[in-house]
Amino acid sequence: MSNSRVVNGGCANGLVMADALAEDFANSGAMKRHKLIIDTDPGIDDSMAILMAFQSPDLDILGLTTIYGNVTTEGATRNALLLCEIAGYPGVPVAEGSPGPLKGGAPCIADFVHGSDGLGNIFLPPPKSKKIEKSASEFLVDKVSEYPGEVSILALGPLTNLALAFKRDSSFASKVKRIVILGGAFFALGNVNPAAESNIYCDPEAADVVFTSGANVDVVGINITTQVKMTDAAFDELRQSHGKHAQFVCDICKFYRDWHVKSDGVYGIFLHDPVSFVALVRPDLFTYKKGVVRVETQGISVGHTLMDQGLKKWNSSNPWTGHSPISVAWTVDVDEVLNYVMKSLMKP
Repeated sequence: MSNSRVVNGGCANGLVMADALAEDFANSGAMKRHKLIIDTDPGIDDSMAILMAFQSPDLDILGLTTIYGNVTTEGATRNALLLCEIAGYPGVPVAEGSPGPLKGGAPCIADFVHGSDGLGNIFLPPPKSKKIEKSASEFLVDKVSEYPGEVSILALGPLTNLALAFKRDSSFASKVKRIVILGGAFFALGNVNPAAESNIYCDPEAADVVFTSGANVDVVGINITTQVKMTDAAFDELRQSHGKHAQFVCDICKFYRDWHVKSDGVYGIFLHDPVSFVALVRPDLFTYKKGVVRVETQGISVGHTLMDQGLKKWNSSNPWTGHSPISVAWTVDVDEVLNYVMKSLMKP
C-alpha cells in the first residue's frame, strides 16, 4: 500500500485521492497479501467488518486485538474468538487489550446499542479457542517490529491499545504502514452527545496520542459513515442470498436495527465499521483532506475532534502547531461503498 497522493498541487489543505492505494491492492493481491491487524470491540458492525476482512483474499490477517466499547474488553475477546471460528480461521491470534481508558476509571460500554453480549443478544456458546498470552499492545508492537513498513491496522474501537503501543515503542509510528481509524465527527454532530463520537469519547487522551503520533493515519468520521445506510430492503436481499455469513449478519443486526429506529428514526443501520474497512481496501472510493487533528480532553466537549485544515496562518503558536497532519475522510462514494459491502456479505 503506497501513500495517498495530494491532487491539489501538493497543498496540505487539498483534497487527497487514494487511488494509488487501491491500485496497489488490485495489482499486487495475487503476489503479496497485505498484512493487517484489526483492533476491535465487537460489536455488531465490527463483526460485519471482521467477516468482510476474512472474506478478502488480498489480506493476511495477523491477528485481532480487543478493546472495550460496544462490550467489555473481556466480552470483546470472547466475540473476537467466536468470529474467527465462524469465519473458519480459529487459529488467528486474539490478544486482549486494556480493560479501560488511559487515565483509568470505568470504561464506556454501549450494550444498549449492541446487546449485553455485543452480538444483538443471540447468546452464542463460548468459543473453543483461547486468547494468546500477550497483551494487545505487546502484540501490536511485536508484529509491527517483525514486519516493519508492512503492517496496517484497522482500528474500530477506542484507541487505548494503539496509544499504549506508541508508549511502549517510540519507533512504532515510523514502523507501522498505515492506521485506518473509525472515529470522530468532523464539522458534524457526535453520536454520544453533540460534541463527540463514541470511540473518541471513550478515551480522548488515547485518541490525541494517536492523532499526534506522526504515524500514517487515515481517520473516517461518522460524518462519513452515517451517509452509508443498509436499509430494511437491503437486509431482505441479504437474507435471501447465499452469502456464507448472511444469515448470521441478519440475525445479529436485528437488535442493532431496532436501536437505530428508536435513536435516529432510521429503518436500517449505519455501516460505521464496514465503511471504515472499505476505506482500508478501496480508498479510491473516498477523498481526504490533510490537517492536524487534536482531541478535547476536558470540559463539556470531551472527545471533540477539531481539525486545522491549514486555511489560515496563525499569529502565534497553538495546540495544533508542530504536529504532523493526518488524512481525514472528506467525501464518500455512497453507492459504490454500499455495493462493495453488499457484494462482500453475499459471497458464498
